[in-house]
Amino acid sequence: MTHPTLVSALVDGIKFGTDGWRGVIAADFTFDRVRLVAAIAAQVLADNYSQVTNGSRTVIVGYDRRFLSEDFARAAAEAVQSVGFDVLLSEGFAPTPAFSWAAKQQNALGALVITASHNPGKYSGLKVKGAFGGSVAPAITQQIEARLSAGIVPSATPGTWQTFDPWQSYCEGLRTKVNIGQIRDAILQGKLTVFADVMHGAAAGGLAKLLDAPIREINSDRDPLFGGGAPEPLPKYLSELFHQIHSYRQTHPTGLAVGLVFDGDSDRIAAVDGQGNFLSSQILIPILTQHLAANRGYTGEFIKTISGSDLMPKVAALYNLPVYETPIGYKYIADRMVETQVLLGGEESGGIGYGHHIPERDALLSALYVLEAIVQSNTDLSDLYKDLQQRTNFVSSYDRIDLPLSSMEARARLLNQLETQPLTEVAGQKVVDCLTVDGYKLRLEDGRWLLIRFSGTEPVLRLYCEAKNLDQVHETLAWARDWASKA
Repeated sequence: MTHPTLVSALVDGIKFGTDGWRGVIAADFTFDRVRLVAAIAAQVLADNYSQVTNGSRTVIVGYDRRFLSEDFARAAAEAVQSVGFDVLLSEGFAPTPAFSWAAKQQNALGALVITASHNPGKYSGLKVKGAFGGSVAPAITQQIEARLSAGIVPSATPGTWQTFDPWQSYCEGLRTKVNIGQIRDAILQGKLTVFADVMHGAAAGGLAKLLDAPIREINSDRDPLFGGGAPEPLPKYLSELFHQIHSYRQTHPTGLAVGLVFDGDSDRIAAVDGQGNFLSSQILIPILTQHLAANRGYTGEFIKTISGSDLMPKVAALYNLPVYETPIGYKYIADRMVETQVLLGGEESGGIGYGHHIPERDALLSALYVLEAIVQSNTDLSDLYKDLQQRTNFVSSYDRIDLPLSSMEARARLLNQLETQPLTEVAGQKVVDCLTVDGYKLRLEDGRWLLIRFSGTEPVLRLYCEAKNLDQVHETLAWARDWASKA
């Protein structure tokens, strides 16, 4: 049993966020802490999912391509085995959704994944997935946190240990959901050229495995520093992808081309059209909704977070899809997916999941659907988007900024001001509605909206805006930045 004093030192600062526990490697995220969290997480998974898995004692352990990820995974696996559980340890890196898939396919209690997703290279983390194939609810991670102080009590009968290939079953599953042959033929016949920026992450090699066709993959090598940036699908990190698509267009002025972008653990996606324009999930989600409803005949509820574009419910209305809105965080979408029939659930940061799949955001499956939509329509992504804008008579622009604050005290002052002195005017526009389900979403009289949210763990203010054009978006965000600086 771990000494109480040592356990207290280990536990201090371990806190699960919106999707797992993350920390700076060697400072917060250490081998001893990983062992402790993994062992307790396995026990909590057993308490919550052993009945639905008919007494299974298996826990999946996987990892991404970050610094020491395979070593942290092995330490986690050893700890899980020591407290009496059977371990299936990944043979190599793979997307986080592949481990969620494995948890369900293997009838496991769940999966523990070593990854810090889209965070910069100095971070690592641990995500906890349930037996159902998605992120566990906050109530589960709260149970893990509450039990950490008890330490690890080794079992008199340690569990078994095996390794497995996470890619095979996962790829087989994805192939059943998409017309792989049609996409492959378009690539082989030169009708479609696909670029993929895997951002040095776990999606590396994924599209080539799935399609068995040539993909122009960028940033395929393992680089724990992610080129000095972060593996997040944002334009500021995609200079090489933009360069390659623009260069390609100079020599290939016709024909379909697309760039697909995957974050560090391949659960978030963005895209670049054939002319080199960045397309966030605010654009991809409406396109995918149209494709799944019109071309594949899927139905069910459409789920969006409050930061999602107003175009999303308008497209859903074209196909008589009920719309359900959640706070920001994919866990809320996943919870809803477990409860009811869902066509698609998506968040503006790039996480998109499907009711006919596991309740998990999955960038590779989203990429396949994007490719299928392009091939079946023989149309560039931006043209598909423009068509939806015309059909819904709705055109907008969107942006967001994360604004560092001077301190948590400054954060508290701003929050108090919003609560006690509600904003009645923003950027010269009257506030006509305020939604407080997650932060403060202010709807203005000319139709634009501003969402003000605070990080729960650091002095950061997150500002989101959608308006008729980029000038209005930038005007609104500049106003919000100025307001925050004066408060």
